[in-house]
Amino acid sequence: MTSHDLIVVGGGPAGYASALYAASAGLDVGLVERSKLGGTCLHVGCIPAKELLETAAVFRAVGHAGQFGVAVGEPALDMAVAQQRKQGIIDRLTGGLARLLDSRKVTVYDGSGALGPDRTVAVTGGGESATLTGRNVILATGSVPRTLDGFPVDGERVVTSDELLSIESVPAAATVIGGGAIGCEFASMLCDMGSAVTLLEVLPRLLAGADADVSKQVERSFKRRGMKVRTGVEPAGVEPAGESLTVRFGDGEEVRADLVVVSVGRRPVTEGLGLGGTGVEVSGRGFVAVDEHCRTGEPGVYAAGDVIATPQLAHVGFAEGILAVQHLLGEDPAPIDYANVPWCIYSSPEVAFAGLSEQGAADAGVDAAVSKHRYASNGRAMIVGEADGFVKVIAERSPDGAAGRLLGVHLVGPWATEQLGQGYLAVNWEATVADVAGLIQPHPTLSELFGETVLSLTGRSLHG
Repeated sequence: MTSHDLIVVGGGPAGYASALYAASAGLDVGLVERSKLGGTCLHVGCIPAKELLETAAVFRAVGHAGQFGVAVGEPALDMAVAQQRKQGIIDRLTGGLARLLDSRKVTVYDGSGALGPDRTVAVTGGGESATLTGRNVILATGSVPRTLDGFPVDGERVVTSDELLSIESVPAAATVIGGGAIGCEFASMLCDMGSAVTLLEVLPRLLAGADADVSKQVERSFKRRGMKVRTGVEPAGVEPAGESLTVRFGDGEEVRADLVVVSVGRRPVTEGLGLGGTGVEVSGRGFVAVDEHCRTGEPGVYAAGDVIATPQLAHVGFAEGILAVQHLLGEDPAPIDYANVPWCIYSSPEVAFAGLSEQGAADAGVDAAVSKHRYASNGRAMIVGEADGFVKVIAERSPDGAAGRLLGVHLVGPWATEQLGQGYLAVNWEATVADVAGLIQPHPTLSELFGETVLSLTGRSLHG
């Protein structure tokens, strides 16, 4: 039996972050991974999705090059080259992660890990078999795509994100089921690559977790690009129709597709995790139950990342891994404020936000002051040719009527994901409108629109 200070089961963002952080604190760490280091995010999630979204963005930009006085021929998309580039990035990141773990002296076990009593982990399958014991264990087994009744995934014509990210050609017509973050990214990517896209969402609007104004802007932008967007409709099923497919939805409606993408969220992976004879509990939805410090019901055992019922974001997994390690080290860390974590959606237009939406503030009984400025008046947005979207800021109104603490920052538009940083910090540091309005914003930039939006909440403004 091999002993470690910490055993981490799962090598995705939450798992490898836990291992790296613990090793940097001087702990002897064993990491168990049954597939590839980096997990879903690196291999069939964040990294490949954003790489192909960037390919789609470049393809779109080249097609509009004439607007900048740059004469080019009709652009053509070579998916083989795009896939090769994508895989090259993945391989470099995977190799770098392996070297980093090795440099921190983390022992990596190739196999599946099953937790037993007294913090023992049985490693089976893969390349080795071992029984490990640790003073502490972190479960970080991640998630896999959810499927949908009536839409049997065959990996070729009906796919999840796992298969979509390896497509060898662009379908003439695609139907994307699910209008959340993943579905909107895939619909946007396929549309920019030349597919005729239909996006179906059962809820009344796209991106239900975003501010309502943001959702409306994304839907308008999608429709202007020729995408068919249907919200409030129930997907009913798919069936072959010659060389294509027929997707049934709503009240007897149909749409033809060459490819159907099922993007209805992800479910936690707990099968094979053992847990017998332990105090670890799993909810009816399959998530490992934890407290505010990611502790399970078994002493010394924690869980982090997609396997627990928190926002399924890689950066949240990083934070939870760090939190768990800090707690097991006895450092009494502050719990994660999940209401204010950063959200980023890499569709075109991009979406990024942190904190309360306007409706969220109303639901919380907060008297809110709201300001919204559009990129259409921003010089940098005009220069780059992407003036669609806006910045929206929600602040708490003080008893004297003045706008006080910033509660939420919402962006939809060009490079919104890269602009969120200052808004995220302002919300989480409980900055006030006066604090931020007095700071100088660089000009001309896209990010100065945040400063202008906050400035207008003082009752005075420049361009808006």
